[in-house]
Amino acid sequence: MDAAPSSPAARVPDRTVPPPEVRTRLVQLLDPDGRRHEDPVLSPHVGDIGVEELCGLYRSMALARRFDEEATNLQRQGQLVLWAPMRGQEAAQVGSARALRPADHVFPTYREHAVAIERGVEPAELLTVFRGHSAGGWKPSRHHMNVYSIVLGCQVPHAVGYAMGIDLDRRAAEAEGREVEPSAAVVYFGDGTSTQGEVHEGMVFAASYDAPVVFFVQNNQWAISVPFSTQSRVPLAERAAGYGFEGIRVDGNDVLAVLAASRYALEKARAGQGPVLVEAETYRLGAHTTADDPTKYRLREDERHWAELDPLLRLEAHLREDHGTGDAFFDAVAADAQAFAEQARTHVLAMEPPSFEEFFDRTYAEPHPLVEEERAWYAAYQAGFDDDSPGGSQDDGGTGTAGPDRGTQAASLTVAADPVDGVPDERSAGTEEDLA
Repeated sequence: MDAAPSSPAARVPDRTVPPPEVRTRLVQLLDPDGRRHEDPVLSPHVGDIGVEELCGLYRSMALARRFDEEATNLQRQGQLVLWAPMRGQEAAQVGSARALRPADHVFPTYREHAVAIERGVEPAELLTVFRGHSAGGWKPSRHHMNVYSIVLGCQVPHAVGYAMGIDLDRRAAEAEGREVEPSAAVVYFGDGTSTQGEVHEGMVFAASYDAPVVFFVQNNQWAISVPFSTQSRVPLAERAAGYGFEGIRVDGNDVLAVLAASRYALEKARAGQGPVLVEAETYRLGAHTTADDPTKYRLREDERHWAELDPLLRLEAHLREDHGTGDAFFDAVAADAQAFAEQARTHVLAMEPPSFEEFFDRTYAEPHPLVEEERAWYAAYQAGFDDDSPGGSQDDGGTGTAGPDRGTQAASLTVAADPVDGVPDERSAGTEEDLA
């Protein structure tokens, strides 16, 4: 049996959808066999893409896939806490990232590994998050890419707000007679996140203020275990019309179409023509995360179908048939990808966890009295595990297995600044206010 009878894939009801003539067309420039097609709107936006650029796109996708495989292996071996595989979505991510300029700013979810690599984020920086050593991993201003958003949907209003700021800065510069480089914000999210309220709110604001933002939806067909057919009766690109801006629907396994659509959308946004939504229809070939088992809700028949539409196989076929690219190139890419993965593994195994004390320095840019109070309490708490400390000898019979009660330790700690209304000088023990 390919799927349990109770799984969503086995019990999706028939849906009433608009007829094909009123649905957003699916743009495809490379078909599953690698044959090139032309589109009157989008083809001009990749007119400069020759064999050299196509080889570069293939190499980026191959490196990202091998890196993704290695990260999955590392998690299975206990070296990462969790991993969100991106296998199958390489064309959507690499194609869109290649359309970005350095000044554009990216707002990702937690699966945009290929985008991060294209933006110059080092694999070691990225993997510190999944190793549990960092809540961020990299400096957003250095790569013009925010850190991963674990709370899905929150990145959409963040991106729209940033885009509104871009427009305000542009207007201020024009008023002063200065020129600024046109830029835009790009926010990535999936089909599952598209049903969250933050997405609706973000799109309302983006449309109301003509914010220079591109909403890039990777429709990988599954919101964890909920199929897309349950989430929406129409392609997501059609929702853009309800907000008053353009939506484009592309084959997300066609890196050339994704690149063209992303360039088109970004050019409009940078030119002050408002937001654009790009829906890249693809498929998550792997699990939602390494904590997920997709065999519980997906049909093997569907997985086999989408595996045949693999974005790397499609571009490889095009390169071999239309450009005569031979084994030497693909062998070299495979070797580079293996070295890239091995380097990532080496970095992970060499990582040393930060001391907990370091996190007190990351809360505020400047020293803060309440943080210093917490730092002092933590130091006293840790000291309580010492066999020679009063806590070690009195609270646990000298075994060193229990720390001091917080109330005992905190009783002598006071706020090192004038009290603020509602914030006591001394904190009581055993209450949730201690963590506020």
